[in-house]
Amino acid sequence: MRSMTLLTVLILVGAGTASGQRTAQEIIDHVDRIMRGESSRGVATMDVVTENWERSMTMEVWSLGTEYSLIRITAPKKEEGTATLMADDEIWNYLPRVDRTIKIPASMMMGAWMGSHFTNDDLVKESRLIEDYDIEVSHDGDREGVRVWELTLTPKEEAAVVWGRIEYQVRQNDWMPTWARYYDEDGALVRTMSFSDYRQMGGRLVPAVMELIPEDKPEERTLVRYTELEFDIDIDENFFSLRALRSGGR
Repeated sequence: MRSMTLLTVLILVGAGTASGQRTAQEIIDHVDRIMRGESSRGVATMDVVTENWERSMTMEVWSLGTEYSLIRITAPKKEEGTATLMADDEIWNYLPRVDRTIKIPASMMMGAWMGSHFTNDDLVKESRLIEDYDIEVSHDGDREGVRVWELTLTPKEEAAVVWGRIEYQVRQNDWMPTWARYYDEDGALVRTMSFSDYRQMGGRLVPAVMELIPEDKPEERTLVRYTELEFDIDIDENFFSLRALRSGGR
């Protein structure tokens, strides 16, 4: 996807205050940076609603830059200990019930992660938006009484990306994203990510709730809500190992 991912969408740093004229690249660069952080740890719940079933999970998440991340499911009991490791564009899953570590092959990258509307591919994208996309401001003004920027991102010719176009809306007063829309190569809307519940966590302003809705199944959704976030924690690359995958970072 080469854009906002399950992990980077939540690994946030504090936003600045808009002042004066900003370029499209500056706005998206800022948004892209607030979705990263040098290192972080968080606790989140994920609620998945599909046509046939619903499920809720609690997970602990660690991240280092854009190349390393570890997710460990802590609830419900039947999923406890299930973990996903992303390191250097590769993904590994650990299944504690069978005590097995599995590397995710390229053929399964578009498969759903833990039954959610996020894919395995969403977990491994590391390049920055301003490097992969040409960006322009499509709207600079009020939307429902709020000053916003709306930006259109079109992939550069050499960029290896999934999306044919991405659109963002960003609040001007605090640089917080409000939604992101993802389109396929034919220009059809595929899914929408909405942001809400802006609050101070880990000493920084973040959207604590993210909701992903597929366009072809609007009654379905995956909602992620962070309950804990801390930044600039003391971890290095050695933390993100297959051993840590099995132990969930413990």
